Amino acid sequence: MSVIFSKKCEYGLQAILYLASKKDKQYFSAKEIASDLKIPKEFVSKILQSLVANGIIGSKKGKNGGFYLAKKPNKIKLIDIVEAIDGLDVFKSCVLGFPNCSSDVPCPVHSEWGKLRNMAYEMLSSQTIDRFVEKTLKKLSKL
Repeated sequence: MSVIFSKKCEYGLQAILYLASKKDKQYFSAKEIASDLKIPKEFVSKILQSLVANGIIGSKKGKNGGFYLAKKPNKIKLIDIVEAIDGLDVFKSCVLGFPNCSSDVPCPVHSEWGKLRNMAYEMLSSQTIDRFVEKTLKKLSKL
């Protein structure tokens, strides 16, 4: 389980990496994605719709339709997926949930969390999904 992202976001990241790793076929159904990733189909459908609404993936209706990447993998940053599903509040809010946490009135872990939060944000903002396709293929072969 992720420390900072929801399960929905984890599945969204997996679904995007899945789509990026598939070169032999253009469209994938929510059922196919869910089955291959071992994720509940109903959950995947909702996640995919969020990603469509944010322009990260597209969808085509009909018998031969499904979901596809709307952008090239080297144009999709990990932070784009996180923002589309969970938003960016995790990078702005107090990790302990204190509403008035700030540099002036810090929580007990403010300084340490701030460093980790900034590192995570920078990594997610600088990495595109194309960098992870080969590793995704290896992981999928073991599911």
